[in-house]
Amino acid sequence: MSVIQRPSPNFNDRRLGRKPTILVMHYTGMKSGEEALERLCAAESQVSSHYLVEEDGRIFQLVHEDKRAWHAGVGSWRGETDINSASIGIEIVNPGHEFGYEAFPEAQMNAVIPLAQAILKRHAIDPFNVIGHSDLAPERKSDPGEQFDWQRLAENGVGIWPEPAIDTSVTEEQYYHALTDIGYGDDSSKEALTRAFQRHWRQNSVTGMADAETRSLAIAVQNHIRRLT
Repeated sequence: MSVIQRPSPNFNDRRLGRKPTILVMHYTGMKSGEEALERLCAAESQVSSHYLVEEDGRIFQLVHEDKRAWHAGVGSWRGETDINSASIGIEIVNPGHEFGYEAFPEAQMNAVIPLAQAILKRHAIDPFNVIGHSDLAPERKSDPGEQFDWQRLAENGVGIWPEPAIDTSVTEEQYYHALTDIGYGDDSSKEALTRAFQRHWRQNSVTGMADAETRSLAIAVQNHIRRLT
């Protein structure tokens, strides 16, 4: 796996004693990878990530993994609110929902998977802490979105993807408790939380509605995590 060094000035030290425990996937949400790379490396932008993966599979490292890149913003996951100190961020070139969201090319996914595998191995990151930007910030973000192949990543040891389970008896109370147990914060609206969950685990229908399938899938994810902890 070849990695191109393209240093960004936008980083600082992780909070004292912190090591990466979360891996966050993003899409760039800009018209081109070149434009995104320029922004992530411009001091005035005050944003960065540890890596950027181009559509053709090229991998750029912008910030060393032992430093705190500025990619997550305000959000939370499993009680952690300083996500930047606790995470490594990968920006994946894609125009996003604003500029014509599209499927992630094969060459790109073939680069993302080994990069993520290596990061997880280096830092012993738990599979349930491989998340999207929308998972930690449901009200603000929608990336990497419903076309990102989370199932394929999980099949390659990156993240989790439980077997579907249809249980129409799951109540809304049980569902929202499951979302909290999975890692979602409680400072977002129910619709935003549900959209974030669906973008990750029920990608064929992102409605924001906690229907029976969505509720049962949340219990399946919750049970999968419980077996890992």
